[in-house]
Amino acid sequence: MRFLADQGVPFDVKDVVAHPEYLEELLALTNGAPGTPVIVINDIVYRGFDRGKITRALNLG
Repeated sequence: MRFLADQGVPFDVKDVVAHPEYLEELLALTNGAPGTPVIVINDIVYRGFDRGKITRALNLG
């Protein structure tokens, strides 16, 4: 979240612990694989945080 905020990229946070209904959405995005973070950019799902992939996907580099 800090990386996105530092880059000025708007994003939504969906806390699966505070809001269990978001867990179903996460599991649908990841084909049933639990784990966070899950980042969706242009309908592409990124599991985990990979700065390089996120930077390229957002055309930040």
